[in-house]
Amino acid sequence: MSKVLLHICCGPCSITTLKTLLDTGHEVTGLFYNPNIHPLMEYVKRRDGCLAVAEKMGVKIIVKDNEYRPQEWFRAVAHRENNRCFHCYAMRLERTSQIAKRGGFDFFTTTLLYSKYQKHDEIAALGRDLESAKTKFLYHDFREGWKEGIETSKAWEIYRQQYCGCLYSENERYKRELMD
Repeated sequence: MSKVLLHICCGPCSITTLKTLLDTGHEVTGLFYNPNIHPLMEYVKRRDGCLAVAEKMGVKIIVKDNEYRPQEWFRAVAHRENNRCFHCYAMRLERTSQIAKRGGFDFFTTTLLYSKYQKHDEIAALGRDLESAKTKFLYHDFREGWKEGIETSKAWEIYRQQYCGCLYSENERYKRELMD
């Protein structure tokens, strides 16, 4: 049985991702590391949703609350408006890769591959670039479980967010809503 470290951005995105990995015989540990999420209360809601899903599915979670430093995230994406998502993905996947290597995991992957709103090809390429001889990137197109994940998250009453997580995506989401 291979050990997988799964970067988790939120509870809803983790449901079918975890189910897929567990059903294929992997031993999965989740990692909640998301300095991009803004504001703090949004971070807490998403963290708690992640923990609720993990409890229901019997999965251990590493929570990096001590590394929740949105100011570092802002510095990483400042003046990179056109490719801020890449820098955000890189920050989170680099940390996931580091923890996976140090923890002796066979693979690492991310729930970012579940969302149809994320830049899937960029995430997959970045993951492959970060793998090492001992810890590989586990690619899977988790978007196939999109509808099931939404339905399950509603049934389980898991907090469902309305934007990606960062201040920029929050502003874009509400601006579209207000301008329509």
